[in-house]
This record gives sequence, structure tokens and C-alpha cells, in this order.
Amino acid sequence: KNMPKIENLNEKQGFEKRPFEQRRFEPRGFKGEHKKYWRFDTAAVVALGIVLGGFFIGHYYYKAKVGANTVVVKGLAEENVKADLAIWEMKYVVTGNDVIKAQKEISNQTAVIQAFLKENGFEESEITVGRLETNDLNANPYRNSYENNLRFILNQTITVKSKKVDLVASTLNKSGDLVAKGIIFSSDYGSPVSYIFTKLNDIKPSMLVEATQNAREAANQFAKSSKSKVGKIKHANQGMFSILPQEETASATESQQINKKVRVVSTIEYWLK
Repeated sequence: KNMPKIENLNEKQGFEKRPFEQRRFEPRGFKGEHKKYWRFDTAAVVALGIVLGGFFIGHYYYKAKVGANTVVVKGLAEENVKADLAIWEMKYVVTGNDVIKAQKEISNQTAVIQAFLKENGFEESEITVGRLETNDLNANPYRNSYENNLRFILNQTITVKSKKVDLVASTLNKSGDLVAKGIIFSSDYGSPVSYIFTKLNDIKPSMLVEATQNAREAANQFAKSSKSKVGKIKHANQGMFSILPQEETASATESQQINKKVRVVSTIEYWLK
């Protein structure tokens, strides 16, 4: 059958017969020498992009290395101090089946303790008598009625708050004289005396200066070994102040000792040159 002839447009327009993968697609209107210039311009732009990209990458990498050229050191400062305030809590107990008699007894004991404290040098303004606490055991629904226990337990607390810390310590050692008079102290809690150092803010500035100097010395030692010089402070953290017992033992706590130790560890980051 007669089929219409399909013209080869490539041949008609004069295109070169080449495999598809070898053909070069070029913008319309670029012929001859213009093709060469177009190829050159494209290559130049690509090369310039590579150069600029390398510059910026190298520039910021250099900055990052400079920014990491620091040293972090710690400076320690310690100072021995003495407590300037003592709080002594004396909790004593009276028991009985007659609440009226028990209350009179505990009132007598309160007077004996107050006299004892004044005889040892404490002012009345340093002595505070707390409220009376009464516990009726029969009010406990779980208590066995056949138990042969006393019904009432009365508790009283006297608190001594004084700056005479040495006097508190010496008088505490004499508290056995009160036991000899029939006064029973409660042992529900730990040490009855707390020794407190209240002047921490007065010594903070000088201790921070010392900690900073020690940190600088540590930085200088590092710089010397690395053949560099210490510059300005980049970042500083003054650290937490802690009050510790001067004689650290397994059972001793800071509040039980008159003599204490204040410590601060400052963390400082210096630039290195």
C-alpha cells in the first residue's frame, strides 16, 4: 500500500546525524563562534563559584579554630572560719496518769533549766520557752487497753539562741547536772546544738579574688607547657560557696562544729594567644 512519505526533519534542516547521547544541547541562537564564548563563560562562572565557596568554607573553619583556642581552668579558695551563732534546743519530757500533776512537774523543770542557764552566763533575752505539748495515749484508738503504760506524755522545749558559741559548748557539757535533778531530755533527734556561720557575705569578695588568682596561675602553667600566652577571660563561673566541717570525719556534720571551712571553686575560661 502507498504510505505517505515522512520527511526526516533532521536531514532537511541540516542537523548532523549523531547518537542521542553525543548530541550537545545549546541555547537557540548560539552558533559558530558564539558557542565557544558561551562554553567559556559557563566554565568561568563554575570556576568562580568553586573559588568563592572554598574561600568562605576556609574562612569560617579558621574562625572556628580560633574560637576554640581557649583553656578552661578551676581556681580553689578556702578559708577557716568560726561559727558566730549557736542555737541550742533542749526538749524534756514528763509522763504520768494525772495530767495536772504532770503539768506542775514540767513547769518546775522549766524553772530549774532557766536558772541553770542564767547561772552559766546566758541572758534572759537569749532564752525562749516553747509551747507545752500534751499527748493522751488513751486517745489512740489502736492502743491496747491492757497495756500498763502511763497515760499522759508532756513535752516542753527551751531554746537558747546566742552569739556566745564557746559558752554554749561549755554549758552543753554540764547538762548532766540537770539529768541528776530528774530532768529527762528527749533523744528523738540528733545533736541539740547547731553552730552557724552568718558572715559568709563578708568574706565572699576576697575569696573570689583568691580563686581567680589561682585559676590564672593554673592557666599560666598550661600556657607555658603549650608555648602560648594567657589572654583575657572569655567566660567565668564563680561557683557555689560551701561551708564544711574543719575536721572532716565520717560522722561529723558542719552544724555540729564551731570551727568550719568555707570553700569555693571558680571555673574560668581564658583566651590563649
